[in-house]
Amino acid sequence: MDKDSIAPATNSIKTIGVGTFGEGEAGSNADRLFRVQPGHNAQFALEQAAALMSCVYKLTLQAGTQQDASLIWAAHCLSGMSKALVEDVAHAMLTD
Repeated sequence: MDKDSIAPATNSIKTIGVGTFGEGEAGSNADRLFRVQPGHNAQFALEQAAALMSCVYKLTLQAGTQQDASLIWAAHCLSGMSKALVEDVAHAMLTD
């Protein structure tokens, strides 16, 4: 997908703050540790999600070849952050 092809669809859309990541204390999903801040341009948020996923790809490749479990946890955290950004933008697009 070309960056210019999504620009018109996301120019006026802003993050709304519903995307979350990280379990709260005692593993609670009800009280997430991190939340996407509302008001950011959706295109910028999607670019950041893509950058995070690029890191995830590299980490999982390296973890697979080196069998390093710590890299898997790093990839897990980064993918959760990316997922929160995408979910927030998707929700904003549906409610716009």
